[in-house]
Amino acid sequence: MAITRKRKEEIVKELGVKLSKQKSIVFADFTGLRVKDMADLKSKLRAGNAEMKVAKKTLMKVAFKEKGINVDPKALAGEVALVMGYGDEVAPAKLVWEFSKTNDKIKILGGLLENNVLAAEQVLSLAKLPSKKELHAMLVGTISAPSRNFVGVLQGNIRGLVTVLSKIKQ
Repeated sequence: MAITRKRKEEIVKELGVKLSKQKSIVFADFTGLRVKDMADLKSKLRAGNAEMKVAKKTLMKVAFKEKGINVDPKALAGEVALVMGYGDEVAPAKLVWEFSKTNDKIKILGGLLENNVLAAEQVLSLAKLPSKKELHAMLVGTISAPSRNFVGVLQGNIRGLVTVLSKIKQ
């Protein structure tokens, strides 16, 4: 059944609102993906502060044009879904990539980060990066390592003194 003009305008408006809130977008081809798998992916995306939106390519193009995003969804192959991340910029790429490891029906076609168009390979390299929390943990570990090592050295001197005193006592 054909979509009415009013419904098309609602879809474009909804896409525009979501596009203004997003931090990154992953374009994914979901051709052949079962409904059960789609629901599973959507629940994983919700948990990661991301969302998957499916619309006609022409409606996506109109919404992109209204938001000043220079991407032509018609150039992308297959049935295209937008996976938009609202928190961590890398989360949508990481979540789709993790899902694609277990389900070969979904393929990453490209992405958008800070209004820069990314190729599929670039999105995959982003997906393989550690998350922000992991990077923060690595940074804190690197910063705290010298002080932790210094405390270990100081404790070594005290341990040596205690060992010498116990030998003298014996």
